[in-house]
Amino acid sequence: MESAKEELITKIESARLILNKSIDEKRGYEEIYKNSVELDVLIEQYILSGY
Repeated sequence: MESAKEELITKIESARLILNKSIDEKRGYEEIYKNSVELDVLIEQYILSGY
């Protein structure tokens, strides 16, 4: 089983790919913003965890 840190990193990488894809495909502002916020939340969790 993955450690909490590795699991969080995997989630961050996945969210980054989703955000980049939505930008590359020129999706709507709302979708891009939602994806950006989701990535920001995960990055904040990573920082607050002290990794």
